[in-house]
Amino acid sequence: MQQKEFLSIVLPFKDRLYRLAKRILISSEEAEDAVQEVYLKLWKGRLKISNYKSAEAFAITMTKNYCLDRLKSKQASNLKIVHSNYQNSDNLEKQIEANDGVAIVFKLMESLPEQQKIVLQLRDVEEFEFAEIAKMLDSNETAIRVALSRARKTIREKLIQQHKYGIG
Repeated sequence: MQQKEFLSIVLPFKDRLYRLAKRILISSEEAEDAVQEVYLKLWKGRLKISNYKSAEAFAITMTKNYCLDRLKSKQASNLKIVHSNYQNSDNLEKQIEANDGVAIVFKLMESLPEQQKIVLQLRDVEEFEFAEIAKMLDSNETAIRVALSRARKTIREKLIQQHKYGIG
């Protein structure tokens, strides 16, 4: 596989890989490093990419595994945890409120268990089907649905609690 063909296959989902890595690692810099590492591994194994039905699903699985390994490694304690501020519109108050709401939900997602965080990211943000997520996470659709349901319930309860006590 030549460079041009490789890039045409893997570049379209670079943003998805970054968003997943950022969701897991939190730090923008760490997420960028993770995506670069995954792309390097994909390039080194570019002949294997054609063996998979979905190069994107394969890359997402690689990204998830790489990020989880980073968190588990000894270096995890040295990771810079930087909570990025989400950009707000200077113009419209409604857009600011919407962005703040999204930022709150994303911040609440960080407190979820890893599996729930990843499932919520892949389903509600990246909009993958349950079967695709199950394949990426080497799980079954029922387990994915349960994890998603629990994640959504936790986020909903935390949002209600924040609203009730005026937190946020």
